[in-house]
Amino acid sequence: MNERAEQEEIFSQVLRAGRRTYFFDVRATKADDYYLTVTESKKFTHDDGSFHYQKHKIYLYKEDFSDFKDMLNKATDFIISNKGSEVISERHQKDYKKQEQEEGALVEQTTESFTDVSFEDI
Repeated sequence: MNERAEQEEIFSQVLRAGRRTYFFDVRATKADDYYLTVTESKKFTHDDGSFHYQKHKIYLYKEDFSDFKDMLNKATDFIISNKGSEVISERHQKDYKKQEQEEGALVEQTTESFTDVSFEDI
């Protein structure tokens, strides 16, 4: 790893969201200007108990901040306007009901009998 990559972040925030963790890190360019990295880290556990993290990173530079914020706001506003802010998914709600087609009849299934287990990032 090079010296630049090992330098300490100038400003950092962490958002833990189940198996995912988001890191918002301010770093400096070689010209000592600032930019933002957003890293998503997701933990995967193997059958033998071992695990690994998969990371995805985006780099945002000051010249893109305004457009990025505008597009992020438009996209999130669209989602909230069309689907509301309530999370509706099998993974996040124990009482989520999905409909499945079974032999020509519509059958409603629930996951109430399952336990939702969340593993914290270490």
